Amino acid sequence: MQKNIPMSLQDYLALSGPEPTRVVAYGDAPSQFAELFEPAGPGPFPVAVIIHGGCWTKHFGGITQMRNMAGDLAQQGIAVWNVEYRRYDEEGGGYPGMYLDVATAMDRLRMLASEHRLDLSRIVLVGHSAGGHLAQWAAARARLPRSSPLYVADPLPVPVVISLGGLADLRNEAALIKTSCDRDMAQLAGVASAERPDIFSDTSPAETLPSGVRTVLIHGEHDDISPLRVGQDYARRAQAAGDAAEVLVLPGGSHYDEVAATSPAWAIVGGQIRKALSLV
Repeated sequence: MQKNIPMSLQDYLALSGPEPTRVVAYGDAPSQFAELFEPAGPGPFPVAVIIHGGCWTKHFGGITQMRNMAGDLAQQGIAVWNVEYRRYDEEGGGYPGMYLDVATAMDRLRMLASEHRLDLSRIVLVGHSAGGHLAQWAAARARLPRSSPLYVADPLPVPVVISLGGLADLRNEAALIKTSCDRDMAQLAGVASAERPDIFSDTSPAETLPSGVRTVLIHGEHDDISPLRVGQDYARRAQAAGDAAEVLVLPGGSHYDEVAATSPAWAIVGGQIRKALSLV
């Protein structure tokens, strides 16, 4: 049997998919928008919110590559909300803007649900790499400190988050994030102040445990950006806090196979998305 060749960064950057059904701006900045992929049929449709990675920088794009996944899910009858956001190197990005963007995009779904026949009782968050961090953060927003500028009283609830090679524990994975992405914590979590002495308290999902959210952490066997150990460490921490968490390995997969519907790994990733939406 021929062995699968792990996808490279160049393979990832070449990923694409269909055009979205609708593009919705949730702010005035160029990166404050999300793409809706609406399936054929009468609905109501379960919803997958997908958040791209790219080391929190505009340099690697991301939203276009996630259309590869979005198109496949839409063909399966799943509505997809593909979120763009201001990265650390865009005006207004970083802390708090990047987080406010993701939160606003999430909650905007409530305004679209009726018109586009979205069933928000069946929803899953899926994030890749840096987007795994943001997806896990978005799922745990109800646990943010009330003193945080990111706090909202009634965030859209999400019961399951799927992190694909995510980098969600900002405090404990700061060295890895520096090595893998060349990001400093000030770029991602802001600067400490008297009002906010701990920059991780409202930016790192690991600090919000237990969140009451089931977390599925998926890593490619050959992922050297966010190795399997990262998911295992997070799962142990989540389980110790009382949350449900599991880790899955993509045999032969890289950091980029995790988001490609054209990869053999998609059978596992897509299966977990369907499971989260009670479609299996």
